[in-house]
Amino acid sequence: MYIIVAIIAFGLLIAVHELGHFTAAKLMGVRVHEFAIGMGPKLLKKQGKETLYSLRVFPFGGFCAMEEDVSSSDPRAFTSQKRWKRVVILAAGGVANFIMAAIIILILVSQMTGFAGTTVTELADGFPQDGYNGLMVGDTMLSINGERLYYIDDFPFLMQVIGSSKIDLMVRRGGEKVLLKDYTLERRTYIIDGEPELRYGITFNRIDSSFLEKLKYSGYMTINTVRLIRLSIAQLISGTAGVQDLAGPIAIVDTMNGIGRQSQSFGVALYSIASFLSLIGVNIAIVNLLPIPAMDGGRILFIFITWVIESVTRRRVDPKYEGYIHTATMVILMGFMVFIFVNDIVRIVSG
Repeated sequence: MYIIVAIIAFGLLIAVHELGHFTAAKLMGVRVHEFAIGMGPKLLKKQGKETLYSLRVFPFGGFCAMEEDVSSSDPRAFTSQKRWKRVVILAAGGVANFIMAAIIILILVSQMTGFAGTTVTELADGFPQDGYNGLMVGDTMLSINGERLYYIDDFPFLMQVIGSSKIDLMVRRGGEKVLLKDYTLERRTYIIDGEPELRYGITFNRIDSSFLEKLKYSGYMTINTVRLIRLSIAQLISGTAGVQDLAGPIAIVDTMNGIGRQSQSFGVALYSIASFLSLIGVNIAIVNLLPIPAMDGGRILFIFITWVIESVTRRRVDPKYEGYIHTATMVILMGFMVFIFVNDIVRIVSG
């Protein structure tokens, strides 16, 4: 059952992305030949006044087929539009995913009764390095290794990403900022209510969930997802993480299925899947807007590049050269997607 829920959820992300392109194209007066959800053979189709609407067999994909032939004389062709219109249409898919993620997060946060802040209210007995040269009750954590802390949700994630117990911890103490350089902060066994627990030994303040705080927390969660993606990309670039750690559609659906099966109830499962879905939604938005040829961001970059070249040389850049680059990159990306596909299956089977 959760596999079906996951497939529908993932398909919804793709549908929203393509709907963003489709809506922007229609608003800009661009001719759209087909709006499809899914890939492969058609399951259902309906011919509109101008556009064919179709639902296809495989739910992992979709497209908004505009009139894009560079040799077309159609004034409603995508390539005939002003640059700013083309940028809006290309960016609309990612923006739609981002808005969807923000709405999901707001709905989830509306159910919360409170949040944990970053002000220390208690240190466990035996906590090391407390006092003036360490953490003190009343300190507000501001950043770890330069990464800002807004709510304590960031704390365990950043400690995991850093991967070291020695950190540069910035706190606010008595109205002043204090930097605890190379401060050691690690999980230890503490006795809590008579039971041993592995934890950092710090208790933080609680923030009541007023309407304003819920809006604030929702905004934080959305923006923080962008930071998570930025740090993940940085790990790939630095080599801390490898391409084998990347996940494709199959792994995403499998993860959603796992989240559902491990949940205590169907309601909890839907809540957790929705939370994961918002993360994937922002991920799709960011990745599509990266300046990579063949991606939306790459096409936007080429619009800017051709504008600069044409402004300087006063000569029109032949669109075929951009087409060559996008086509070559698409072939590489398709090969990469095959690798991710195989990697997903191997990971699931071996796991």
